[in-house]
Amino acid sequence: MLRIYGDPISGNCLKVKWTAERLGIPYHWTNIDVVKAETRTPEFLALNPAGQVPTVVLDDGRTLAQSNAIILHLAEGSALIPADAYDRAKMLEWMFWEQYSHEPYVAVARFHMKYLGKAREAVDPKIIERAHAALTRMDEALAGRAYLAGVALSLADISLVAYTRFAADGGFRLADYPAVDAWVGRIEAELPIKDPR
Repeated sequence: MLRIYGDPISGNCLKVKWTAERLGIPYHWTNIDVVKAETRTPEFLALNPAGQVPTVVLDDGRTLAQSNAIILHLAEGSALIPADAYDRAKMLEWMFWEQYSHEPYVAVARFHMKYLGKAREAVDPKIIERAHAALTRMDEALAGRAYLAGVALSLADISLVAYTRFAADGGFRLADYPAVDAWVGRIEAELPIKDPR
């Protein structure tokens, strides 16, 4: 059985959980508390020398890390990866963008405020500025569209909804990004998300 090592406060870990559940892949979840530095134990570092979650152990014992690589592996051959070559490339474009231009700002603002207890004014202004830019970019892209890539739910949507839905934890009102807000509602309805925003 697939084993997922993850922290439930991490959108990157939730992506893996939701993808497995959407595809009906059975798994065993092991909580790893990032705040308590449980990714730095010798046992965990033996699984993932980078000391990051999520990390999965596949049925054959091989390990895999990096959330978007994991969900791409799990979804291979499924409807979560568009059949059309261009739509598939657009899905990957959004997934790469998510890790470079979205997660480092939207998720980091959330972490500083919600889990480190910082006031918004104490968060690096560049993080706030770039998080706003990321949400604006998504809002423009989703105007008149139901999904980020193609005409159905894809890994691009799963990848980006994970932290976007919690943007308010970083001081961002999703109502200020109406296309994003509507998209979050649609994607939440299609995924096995049990925790309320």
